[in-house]
Amino acid sequence: MNRTIRHPLVAFFAVLLLAPLAALHAGETPGKAKAGGKGKGAAKAAAKRAAQPRPTLANVAYGRHERQVLDFYKAESPRPTPLLFFIHGGGWVGGDKAAIGNLEKYLAAGISVVSINYRYTTQAQAAGVKPPVEWPLRDAARALQFVRSKAGEWNVDKARIGASGGSAGACSSLWLAFHDEMADPKSADPVARESTRLWCAAVNGAQTTLDPQQMKQWTPNSRYGGHAFGFMPDPKDPKTRDAQFDRFLAGREQVLPWIKEYSPYEHVSAGDPPIYMIYSTPPALGQNEKDPTHTANFGVKLQERLRSAGVECELVYPGAPGVKHPQVHDYLIEKLKAPAGHVSRARGSAKGFLRRWT
Repeated sequence: MNRTIRHPLVAFFAVLLLAPLAALHAGETPGKAKAGGKGKGAAKAAAKRAAQPRPTLANVAYGRHERQVLDFYKAESPRPTPLLFFIHGGGWVGGDKAAIGNLEKYLAAGISVVSINYRYTTQAQAAGVKPPVEWPLRDAARALQFVRSKAGEWNVDKARIGASGGSAGACSSLWLAFHDEMADPKSADPVARESTRLWCAAVNGAQTTLDPQQMKQWTPNSRYGGHAFGFMPDPKDPKTRDAQFDRFLAGREQVLPWIKEYSPYEHVSAGDPPIYMIYSTPPALGQNEKDPTHTANFGVKLQERLRSAGVECELVYPGAPGVKHPQVHDYLIEKLKAPAGHVSRARGSAKGFLRRWT
């Protein structure tokens, strides 16, 4: 694909997309040195976090582990509000719930926000959990159920919950969006009886598959994902996160059942909620990429699968056709605040879900 951006409008969109995603991708590079200690970028991010609204409720425990906590930001409203369920990035080996892009815009639009921490794959690997990715993904599902259990107390609309996140947080969001219902209606635990389904998902720089064979076909210099299944030589050293992709690929058959359970691509089916994906560079299928971990190739292949299943999907990158929402928050605010009568026909299952909770 020709990556040259000629049209001035396309160039404008390129600048618009690159700014927020460049920071995301830098944070996802394992072991990347930061000049001058924390550096100007870290100081700027810290200042931005300090300026954003404080949580209504901070470090609410949804489990027993120190990482199983969330922050809740309440949008004032006389009626139950939609909710953004935010999952931070960091390759499932780092990151924190503190920084939420455009938090003020969601609250001003009447959308409450939850941002979660979760247990890292490195912690799972050290504890002998197989596969390690079970911890961050199951934590995301549990946190979502916990939030629904608090819907009455927090004035949240149980149905209108949209997930978002960057990179690993994006992958987690898509896994939730596509996975079959994980609620256990017969459980003695009231939280476990709550639904894990979503109204929509909008994500940045998502990995849409965790299958090394697919990644290699789509992007030959792929290197990410082995750590999710234990292919990481030293869980105490984040620099080794992507060190064993070749072993991951060679051992694919042995971990294939895990791949099929924890790869978002594997769970796509008709009736899934609408999806929005944004990437900082155009796709180049079959070619080596400067950043193979956040390539738009992931988005192109997932969009193909979603369309074949009849699921609504908007894919954004510099030069992308048919862009309706330049940024994640534009999409989420429109979807979460849409009047009931304006829900897309592609959302048939979600409309049924809405009726279930009202």
